[in-house]
Amino acid sequence: MPNTDRGIAALIVARPLSVLLAFLALVVALGWQARHFEIDASADTLLSDDNEHFIRSQVIQRRFAPQEFLLVAYKPRSHPVMSQETLADLAALSKALSEIDRVASVRSLVNVPLFMAAGSGLSPDTDPNALTIEQRGFSVDAVRSALEDHPIYEGLLINRDHTATALQVLFAPNAELERLRAQMVEIQRQRLDGDLSDEQHAELARLERAAAPLEKRLDETRHEEIERIRAIVAPFEDDAELFLGGAHVLGFQLIDIITTDLVLFGAAIAAMICLLLLLLFRSWRWVLVPLLCCAAGVALSTGLFGLLSLKATVISANFVALQLILTLAIVIHLIVQYREEVSADAQASQAILVQRTLAAKALPCLYAGLTTSVGFASLLLSGIQPVVAFGWMMIVAVFVAIATSLILFPALMTLFGKERTRNGDGVARPVVNGLAALAQRMPAMVGGVSLLIAGAAGAGLAFLSVENSFINYFADSTKVHRELSFIDQELGGTTALDVSYTIPVAERHEDLIMKAETVQRLQRMQRALEQQKGMGTVLSVVNFTELARRVNDDRPLTEYELTALYWMLEDALRDDLLGAFFAPEHEQVRLSARVQDTTPGLDRGALLDDIRADFEALGVSGAQYQLTGLFVLYQDLLDRLFRSQILTLGVVYVALFFAFCAIFRSLSLALIALAPNVLSTISILGFMGWAGIPLDFMTITIAAIAMGIAVDDTIHYIHRYRAERRQQTPREAMQGTHRSVGQALLYTSVVVAAGFSLLMFSEFVPSVIFGLLTALAMVVALVANLTLLGVLLIKTGVR
Repeated sequence: MPNTDRGIAALIVARPLSVLLAFLALVVALGWQARHFEIDASADTLLSDDNEHFIRSQVIQRRFAPQEFLLVAYKPRSHPVMSQETLADLAALSKALSEIDRVASVRSLVNVPLFMAAGSGLSPDTDPNALTIEQRGFSVDAVRSALEDHPIYEGLLINRDHTATALQVLFAPNAELERLRAQMVEIQRQRLDGDLSDEQHAELARLERAAAPLEKRLDETRHEEIERIRAIVAPFEDDAELFLGGAHVLGFQLIDIITTDLVLFGAAIAAMICLLLLLLFRSWRWVLVPLLCCAAGVALSTGLFGLLSLKATVISANFVALQLILTLAIVIHLIVQYREEVSADAQASQAILVQRTLAAKALPCLYAGLTTSVGFASLLLSGIQPVVAFGWMMIVAVFVAIATSLILFPALMTLFGKERTRNGDGVARPVVNGLAALAQRMPAMVGGVSLLIAGAAGAGLAFLSVENSFINYFADSTKVHRELSFIDQELGGTTALDVSYTIPVAERHEDLIMKAETVQRLQRMQRALEQQKGMGTVLSVVNFTELARRVNDDRPLTEYELTALYWMLEDALRDDLLGAFFAPEHEQVRLSARVQDTTPGLDRGALLDDIRADFEALGVSGAQYQLTGLFVLYQDLLDRLFRSQILTLGVVYVALFFAFCAIFRSLSLALIALAPNVLSTISILGFMGWAGIPLDFMTITIAAIAMGIAVDDTIHYIHRYRAERRQQTPREAMQGTHRSVGQALLYTSVVVAAGFSLLMFSEFVPSVIFGLLTALAMVVALVANLTLLGVLLIKTGVR
């Protein structure tokens, strides 16, 4: 141990109370900042503002300005949708929902224009607002006839079978926030043509700072609105099933369930860890010390993240669990080393024992931290801001775990006093001895099985897929899954996919709003979209021309009639009905589609490819349209995540190799150390491939996690092996390493795997998968380091 480290250890041991008080002050100070730490599971947190697809989507969003809305689906239990009871409930719900401050309007069957029910054609005197059930009191039969195969309302306000209806709750925008967003989008748009200047970067940062408090307040308001909407619909649930849907409803549910999991399963995991520590070490001090170190580490990390305004997203929501793993692993290594020192020299003072413990473990802990950070640094190569942010969060968490453990453990142990010598190692000794015997007596089998596993895992990599369906993040039994699935299947789909089509110059006419040739091409494009597997409702100006045809005695409108109808409408009504689909000043039209995420066997990447192929077959070139919306953004992000994680694994292995070379100063030892880490990471990814677990926003980080776990084990094992090897043969050195470090690895693996297996009971599917894969990663890393690593060290005879 370097002299500096010895001096620090001596200082901690000499003044443990002062160190603890200073450390407590730091925990309190940063813990107070933790109140600013937020979990933000909204869709926007997954999107990078420098992504080309994101910028194009923002430009289109501003251009067509579709209004923010959510759906409240209504499925009557005992009476048909087309009944007075349903219409009365819809009217009452519309009235109650309209009273929410931010709600601009509520669309439902009772207040939308029903041209066919009125039986009148289109004329300049037509007032659509007067053709509603509220205003005209249409009969149930007339309403039923008017809604049959309705080109606009079916799939939006009523399902195809007419067994359920929906209320579309539209929200008024915040004028100041919209102004700031418009300015930000205008600056971001210029990124499509080249890099921004320093002044533009500065202005964008200023606008983002100005918008941040407004965005935060809007998120809080949305959460309050969803709670209020649930309270409003509750009295109607005796007579009908009611379902909420929309992007913000999904974000609210994600935050709610992630927060619940953190509290409920965090407590359960802590209880399980405490129980296992007590059973393994048979002393309450070995429960209290790890618990205090883990709690302090989490408090410091969350405080730092709150201070730095780093938010936990869907991707980084499990950082607390990972922080516990990192801290617990270090503390258990310190415990085992301390107990070994006590057994070796029971007459030594507590101060000496603690200093010897730190002397033996400080360097391997620091080395393990450095190499574990290399694993998490793979996330920095993704180029996707939320993933990069998670990588930095975990790198910070690694060093917080090291600092907390190496300061708090010796200070606490000095105050506790010396532990009495305990005989026996419980169940650990036969397990580690068995693995040592396996490595010694059957090295060929260990090597062969390792190669077999690596080969099978490599084959499994070919089956890895990139998928994402937020609906499937929730267990089938949960209310949110039933809600989102119902709306997805019955009311037009979930994820937005937009096609913005630029009208060719040859088809433009200064006296016509749109030529017949353009309308016909849009009709063909829309039919191509609607025929795609998994496609839900598709809306565009085509739907309005179809409605106009029906109202016009089943005669299609001419170009001039269509133009006259467009300008006949009042400005407000025209913007309300067509503003989201037609931007005449840009000569662009928008086809707004929603993809049904619950479609079995839906291949999202193939869907986008098929759409492009169909458009090409229709003679629509790629330069004439853009595919945008959340569906495109998420698929692009997933593809980038997949490429970055798979392709950068090789880069990370090279970085690890050089890190091992620097730490061990041996080329052969660096290659040996790399073997169990490669085996662990590809085993986890290969298992995911064979098990059909897709890479998505939650599972994409598992390779970095597996590597972080494996490399920590490897560093501790090799560091101890080299110390043993100075005076012993390779076999004796391996046996001694198994008795010491092997026990610590086993204890850590058992405690973490058992604790995180409790996540299997979560209703949040990503938490279940995270628990399963984390436990598997612990077991694979343990076995690889206590068998394959031992075999390689013995065979090569390295020191």
